[in-house]
Amino acid sequence: MPLSVPVFIGHEIYRDSSYGRSHPLHIPRVSACMDLCRALGWLPDAQFVESLRATPPQLHRFHSPDYVAALLRAEAEQAVTPDVAARHNIGINGNPIYPEVFRRPATAAGGTIQAAGLVRDGGVVYHPAGGTHHGRPDRASGFCYFNDPVLGLLALLDAGIGPVLYLDIDAHHGDGVQDAFHDDDRVFTISIHEANRWPRTGLVDDRAGGAALNLPVPRGLNDCEMAFLTETVILPLVETLAPAAIMIQGGCDALADDPQSGLMLSNGALWRVVEHLRPMAPRLIVLGGGGYNPWSVARCWTGMWGTLNGRDAPDRLSPEAEAVLRGLTWNNRRARTAPEHWFTTLADAPNIGPVRSEVRAVAAAVAELQDAPRS
Repeated sequence: MPLSVPVFIGHEIYRDSSYGRSHPLHIPRVSACMDLCRALGWLPDAQFVESLRATPPQLHRFHSPDYVAALLRAEAEQAVTPDVAARHNIGINGNPIYPEVFRRPATAAGGTIQAAGLVRDGGVVYHPAGGTHHGRPDRASGFCYFNDPVLGLLALLDAGIGPVLYLDIDAHHGDGVQDAFHDDDRVFTISIHEANRWPRTGLVDDRAGGAALNLPVPRGLNDCEMAFLTETVILPLVETLAPAAIMIQGGCDALADDPQSGLMLSNGALWRVVEHLRPMAPRLIVLGGGGYNPWSVARCWTGMWGTLNGRDAPDRLSPEAEAVLRGLTWNNRRARTAPEHWFTTLADAPNIGPVRSEVRAVAAAVAELQDAPRS
């Protein structure tokens, strides 16, 4: 039977686990979202499911056994040899060795696989710990050790569910997911990301094997421009594809005040994307992703859960919810002093602006590519 209400997948492992004090992912994210949802009365026990941890055989569906074994050893020994570091990108290039370096990403991967099982007959699942879209079969990449979106998409396909649409609204191109399904037309990937931002892939003419669209957008992307792309590119494509399932990678590093991008969206711009797509999805999985400002992440992901449940953001947060946000700290040289509304409200003020010619050009180029025959 389809799920009667949206389900939130979470786990306490994220509360005390950190990539290290100097890493962008030293901040609380999933735990802050869970706490804020509960403080608002939006997360009753009946809608919460504890994430399962993916087993090595489950991880082998996409990741090489040698790589999985290397991460297990890295956690046990808290070190890797130079050869393993170079081969698997562990302990270098922003992918540190930390106490839960296997268990934490394996829990995120397990949660997304679990989400695929929960929506088998229909419904909505929210898994903010997911969205590690840069992970490669045999190496870590971009803070991502396992690629949970790929594992979740494979679980859907293995259950006979397809075609599937994967929409990535993170500020960074969803390179690992696109490449994983390069030659598989059962999965159509769309990525809206900042142009010329790491990993510097996902150019507008990159269609992978034909079932991909990339919308690289300029710095300063505003809410009106995101709405324009949603209405002129995303929604018509979803209507044409009529997917059996939709997976959204809901990274929130495209928000203003995130130190890892130059995009300027309000959290409401991301909520509206989810709101538009929900009625078009017989099965919907919404993941997290990037996001490196603890207040922006907690408020955005909480509002995303509210959107999935048809809840409106309150004008003023309750004292309990406000206490959650006031309890967060952020040690980042690019951080500004937290403004009062980060503590007292859930919704950002909309960032209204013109739809620039560069954004219109991206939409036009994508439309032209869609009309062209597949390579």
